[in-house]
Amino acid sequence: MAKQKLKRFAEFSSWDNCFDFPYEIKGKWNKDVFKNSHPIVLELGCGKGEYTVALAKRYPDKNYLGVDIKSNRMWVGAKMAKEENLTHIAFMRAIMHKIDTIIGEGEADEIWITFPDPFLRSKSAKHRLTHTRFLRLYKKILKPGGTIHLKTDSDDLFTFTVNMLQHLGIQPIALEEDVHGNPDAPEILKEVKTYYERLFMNKGSTIKYISFNLSTFSEEQAIAFEEWFERERLRRVALGLSTGL
Repeated sequence: MAKQKLKRFAEFSSWDNCFDFPYEIKGKWNKDVFKNSHPIVLELGCGKGEYTVALAKRYPDKNYLGVDIKSNRMWVGAKMAKEENLTHIAFMRAIMHKIDTIIGEGEADEIWITFPDPFLRSKSAKHRLTHTRFLRLYKKILKPGGTIHLKTDSDDLFTFTVNMLQHLGIQPIALEEDVHGNPDAPEILKEVKTYYERLFMNKGSTIKYISFNLSTFSEEQAIAFEEWFERERLRRVALGLSTGL
Protein backbone atom coordinates (compact mmCIF):
# COMPACT_ATOMS: atom_id res chain seq x y z
CA MET A 1 0.00 0.00 0.00
CA ALA A 2 2.81 2.42 0.88
CA LYS A 3 4.56 1.71 -2.43
CA GLN A 4 1.32 2.33 -4.32
CA LYS A 5 0.86 5.68 -2.57
CA LEU A 6 4.42 6.71 -3.36
CA LYS A 7 3.88 5.76 -7.01
CA ARG A 8 0.68 7.81 -7.13
CA PHE A 9 2.35 10.80 -5.46
CA ALA A 10 5.12 10.70 -8.06
CA GLU A 11 2.76 10.39 -11.01
CA PHE A 12 0.47 13.13 -9.71
CA SER A 13 3.47 15.45 -9.45
CA SER A 14 4.56 14.68 -13.01
CA TRP A 15 1.26 14.74 -14.92
CA ASP A 16 0.35 17.89 -16.83
CA ASN A 17 -3.25 17.84 -15.56
CA CYS A 18 -2.24 17.84 -11.88
CA PHE A 19 -1.10 20.74 -9.73
CA ASP A 20 0.33 20.94 -6.22
CA PHE A 21 -0.44 24.27 -4.48
CA PRO A 22 0.07 26.21 -7.76
CA TYR A 23 -0.04 29.76 -6.40
CA GLU A 24 1.61 31.07 -9.55
CA ILE A 25 -1.41 30.09 -11.70
CA LYS A 26 -3.85 32.28 -9.75
CA GLY A 27 -5.90 34.29 -12.25
CA LYS A 28 -4.45 32.39 -15.22
CA TRP A 29 -6.24 29.03 -15.21
CA ASN A 30 -7.97 29.61 -18.55
CA LYS A 31 -4.91 31.10 -20.23
CA ASP A 32 -2.15 28.83 -18.96
CA VAL A 33 -3.89 25.54 -18.15
CA PHE A 34 -7.10 25.06 -20.13
CA LYS A 35 -6.04 27.37 -22.97
CA ASN A 36 -9.59 28.50 -23.69
CA SER A 37 -12.14 30.96 -22.33
CA HIS A 38 -14.75 28.44 -21.17
CA PRO A 39 -16.38 28.73 -17.72
CA ILE A 40 -14.44 27.18 -14.83
CA VAL A 41 -16.24 24.81 -12.46
CA LEU A 42 -14.61 23.80 -9.16
CA GLU A 43 -15.38 20.65 -7.20
CA LEU A 44 -14.16 21.20 -3.65
CA GLY A 45 -13.23 18.11 -1.66
CA CYS A 46 -13.38 16.08 -4.87
CA GLY A 47 -11.87 12.90 -3.39
CA LYS A 48 -11.17 10.44 -6.21
CA GLY A 49 -12.53 12.92 -8.74
CA GLU A 50 -15.16 10.67 -10.27
CA TYR A 51 -17.82 13.38 -9.97
CA THR A 52 -15.49 15.91 -11.59
CA VAL A 53 -14.85 13.56 -14.51
CA ALA A 54 -18.51 12.62 -14.90
CA LEU A 55 -19.62 16.26 -15.02
CA ALA A 56 -16.86 17.11 -17.48
CA LYS A 57 -17.94 14.34 -19.84
CA ARG A 58 -21.46 15.76 -19.92
CA TYR A 59 -20.38 19.39 -20.31
CA PRO A 60 -17.36 19.57 -22.63
CA ASP A 61 -17.91 23.33 -23.02
CA LYS A 62 -16.83 23.93 -19.41
CA ASN A 63 -13.48 23.50 -17.67
CA TYR A 64 -13.43 21.39 -14.50
CA LEU A 65 -10.98 21.68 -11.63
CA GLY A 66 -11.13 19.09 -8.85
CA VAL A 67 -9.67 20.26 -5.55
CA ASP A 68 -8.61 18.15 -2.58
CA ILE A 69 -5.77 17.90 -0.09
CA LYS A 70 -4.93 14.26 -0.89
CA SER A 71 -3.21 13.71 -4.22
CA ASN A 72 -3.31 9.90 -3.99
CA ARG A 73 -7.12 10.15 -4.12
CA MET A 74 -7.21 12.62 -7.02
CA TRP A 75 -4.79 10.39 -8.92
CA VAL A 76 -7.79 8.17 -9.78
CA GLY A 77 -9.70 10.95 -11.54
CA ALA A 78 -6.56 12.40 -13.12
CA LYS A 79 -5.68 9.00 -14.59
CA MET A 80 -9.21 8.63 -16.00
CA ALA A 81 -8.99 12.08 -17.59
CA LYS A 82 -5.61 11.32 -19.17
CA GLU A 83 -6.71 7.94 -20.50
CA GLU A 84 -9.78 9.51 -22.13
CA ASN A 85 -7.86 12.59 -23.34
CA LEU A 86 -10.16 14.98 -21.48
CA THR A 87 -8.09 18.13 -21.64
CA HIS A 88 -10.74 20.31 -19.97
CA ILE A 89 -10.19 18.61 -16.59
CA ALA A 90 -7.46 19.33 -14.06
CA PHE A 91 -6.84 18.44 -10.42
CA MET A 92 -5.28 20.62 -7.78
CA ARG A 93 -3.95 19.93 -4.31
CA ALA A 94 -4.91 22.80 -2.01
CA ILE A 95 -6.17 23.74 1.44
CA MET A 96 -9.85 24.70 1.24
CA HIS A 97 -9.75 27.67 3.57
CA LYS A 98 -7.00 29.19 1.41
CA ILE A 99 -8.64 28.58 -1.95
CA ASP A 100 -8.57 32.30 -2.74
CA THR A 101 -4.76 32.23 -2.78
CA ILE A 102 -4.85 29.95 -5.85
CA ILE A 103 -8.09 30.91 -7.62
CA GLY A 104 -8.31 34.54 -8.68
CA GLU A 105 -11.06 37.03 -8.02
CA GLY A 106 -14.10 36.17 -10.14
CA GLU A 107 -12.20 33.36 -11.87
CA ALA A 108 -14.70 30.56 -11.17
CA ASP A 109 -18.24 30.25 -12.52
CA GLU A 110 -19.56 27.42 -10.35
CA ILE A 111 -18.65 25.46 -7.23
CA TRP A 112 -19.72 21.90 -6.47
CA ILE A 113 -19.44 20.53 -2.94
CA THR A 114 -20.19 16.81 -3.04
CA PHE A 115 -20.54 14.72 0.13
CA PRO A 116 -18.17 16.73 2.31
CA ASP A 117 -17.37 15.92 5.94
CA PRO A 118 -20.38 17.38 7.83
CA PHE A 119 -18.35 18.14 10.98
CA LEU A 120 -21.32 17.28 13.18
CA ARG A 121 -20.11 18.90 16.41
CA SER A 122 -21.29 22.51 16.44
CA LYS A 123 -17.92 23.51 17.89
CA SER A 124 -16.45 22.41 14.54
CA ALA A 125 -19.05 24.20 12.41
CA LYS A 126 -16.50 26.60 10.92
CA HIS A 127 -14.97 23.64 9.06
CA ARG A 128 -18.22 22.90 7.18
CA LEU A 129 -17.70 23.84 3.54
CA THR A 130 -20.99 25.79 3.47
CA HIS A 131 -20.19 27.83 6.61
CA THR A 132 -20.02 31.61 6.26
CA ARG A 133 -16.25 31.33 6.75
CA PHE A 134 -16.11 29.65 3.34
CA LEU A 135 -18.89 31.69 1.74
CA ARG A 136 -16.65 34.75 2.12
CA LEU A 137 -13.99 32.98 0.06
CA TYR A 138 -16.50 31.77 -2.54
CA LYS A 139 -17.79 35.33 -2.91
CA LYS A 140 -14.25 36.38 -3.89
CA ILE A 141 -13.48 33.67 -6.41
CA LEU A 142 -16.91 33.36 -8.07
CA LYS A 143 -18.13 35.56 -10.86
CA PRO A 144 -21.16 37.67 -9.87
CA GLY A 145 -24.15 35.33 -9.69
CA GLY A 146 -21.97 32.21 -9.74
CA THR A 147 -23.74 29.11 -8.45
CA ILE A 148 -22.81 26.94 -5.46
CA HIS A 149 -24.10 23.35 -5.42
CA LEU A 150 -24.21 21.15 -2.32
CA LYS A 151 -24.98 17.45 -2.58
CA THR A 152 -24.97 15.51 0.69
CA ASP A 153 -26.36 12.53 2.57
CA SER A 154 -26.10 14.40 5.89
CA ASP A 155 -29.40 15.64 7.31
CA ASP A 156 -27.46 17.79 9.76
CA LEU A 157 -25.28 19.53 7.19
CA PHE A 158 -28.25 20.05 4.88
CA THR A 159 -30.41 21.52 7.67
CA PHE A 160 -27.54 23.72 8.84
CA THR A 161 -27.04 25.07 5.32
CA VAL A 162 -30.75 25.74 4.76
CA ASN A 163 -31.08 27.52 8.12
CA MET A 164 -27.92 29.53 7.56
CA LEU A 165 -29.15 30.74 4.17
CA GLN A 166 -32.42 31.83 5.79
CA HIS A 167 -30.45 33.85 8.35
CA LEU A 168 -28.45 35.41 5.52
CA GLY A 169 -31.56 36.26 3.50
CA ILE A 170 -30.42 34.05 0.60
CA GLN A 171 -33.13 32.30 -1.40
CA PRO A 172 -32.04 28.89 -2.76
CA ILE A 173 -32.14 28.41 -6.51
CA ALA A 174 -33.12 24.76 -6.11
CA LEU A 175 -33.73 22.49 -3.14
CA GLU A 176 -34.24 18.72 -3.18
CA GLU A 177 -34.75 16.83 0.09
CA ASP A 178 -34.69 13.43 -1.67
CA VAL A 179 -32.98 13.58 -5.04
CA HIS A 180 -33.55 9.97 -6.04
CA GLY A 181 -37.05 9.83 -4.58
CA ASN A 182 -38.27 12.77 -6.65
CA PRO A 183 -39.07 11.85 -10.27
CA ASP A 184 -38.91 15.53 -11.21
CA ALA A 185 -35.41 16.14 -9.81
CA PRO A 186 -32.88 17.16 -12.51
CA GLU A 187 -31.37 14.12 -14.21
CA ILE A 188 -27.80 15.36 -13.70
CA LEU A 189 -28.32 14.94 -9.95
CA LYS A 190 -29.40 11.33 -10.40
CA GLU A 191 -27.11 10.11 -13.16
CA VAL A 192 -23.80 11.17 -11.66
CA LYS A 193 -23.04 9.22 -8.48
CA THR A 194 -19.82 9.08 -6.49
CA TYR A 195 -18.56 6.02 -4.66
CA TYR A 196 -19.74 7.55 -1.39
CA GLU A 197 -23.16 8.37 -2.80
CA ARG A 198 -23.71 4.75 -3.75
CA LEU A 199 -22.44 3.67 -0.34
CA PHE A 200 -24.80 6.02 1.50
CA MET A 201 -27.76 5.02 -0.65
CA ASN A 202 -27.10 1.33 0.03
CA LYS A 203 -27.30 2.16 3.73
CA GLY A 204 -30.72 3.76 3.21
CA SER A 205 -29.66 7.42 3.33
CA THR A 206 -31.52 9.98 1.24
CA ILE A 207 -29.45 12.27 -0.95
CA LYS A 208 -30.13 15.98 -0.58
CA TYR A 209 -29.23 18.90 -2.83
CA ILE A 210 -29.33 22.67 -2.64
CA SER A 211 -27.99 25.36 -4.96
CA PHE A 212 -27.69 29.09 -4.38
CA ASN A 213 -25.66 32.14 -5.25
CA LEU A 214 -24.16 34.92 -3.16
CA SER A 215 -25.66 37.93 -4.93
CA THR A 216 -27.24 39.17 -1.69
CA PHE A 217 -24.53 37.94 0.69
CA SER A 218 -23.21 40.61 3.03
CA GLU A 219 -20.54 40.70 5.71
CA GLU A 220 -23.00 42.21 8.19
CA GLN A 221 -25.39 39.30 7.80
CA ALA A 222 -22.54 36.80 8.05
CA ILE A 223 -21.33 38.29 11.33
CA ALA A 224 -24.87 38.38 12.70
CA PHE A 225 -25.35 34.71 11.85
CA GLU A 226 -22.06 33.69 13.45
CA GLU A 227 -22.88 35.60 16.62
CA TRP A 228 -26.34 34.01 16.79
CA PHE A 229 -24.90 30.55 16.18
CA GLU A 230 -22.39 30.89 19.02
CA ARG A 231 -25.01 32.23 21.44
CA GLU A 232 -27.32 29.34 20.60
CA ARG A 233 -24.52 26.81 20.96
CA LEU A 234 -23.59 28.12 24.43
CA ARG A 235 -27.25 28.22 25.46
CA ARG A 236 -27.61 24.56 24.58
CA VAL A 237 -24.44 23.70 26.46
CA ALA A 238 -25.75 25.48 29.59
CA LEU A 239 -29.01 23.56 29.37
CA GLY A 240 -27.24 20.24 28.88
CA LEU A 241 -28.80 19.84 25.44
CA SER A 242 -27.24 18.43 22.32
CA THR A 243 -25.03 21.06 20.70
CA GLY A 244 -25.84 19.81 17.21
CA LEU A 245 -26.91 22.79 15.13
